[in-house]
Amino acid sequence: MLSFEDFKKMKLVVAEIKEAQDHPNADKLYVLKIDTGKEEKQLVAGIRGAYAKEDLIGRQIVVVNNLEPATIRGEESQGMLLAVGDAEGISLLSPDRKVAVGSLAR
Repeated sequence: MLSFEDFKKMKLVVAEIKEAQDHPNADKLYVLKIDTGKEEKQLVAGIRGAYAKEDLIGRQIVVVNNLEPATIRGEESQGMLLAVGDAEGISLLSPDRKVAVGSLAR
């Protein structure tokens, strides 16, 4: 079980996708450039089969902003976007209206 104190350590923020590129070494991954309100970061995300690159630009998403960086198939990922998956595919978690980039999820 995850304690409430552990959960509070996660910084979930609203970010805006600025750029989306095909991952050079993986058919199911994108390399995303995002704006977190305080800085730009790079994420590697397995959403290539669910979204066209051009549909991601400008979209607001929720990210774990204080996750330790990881290298995924040769590309650094500096956070993680939140998404759900079911029998119909993947759906990104995002606010239901435009909010200030960098807003904390609570």
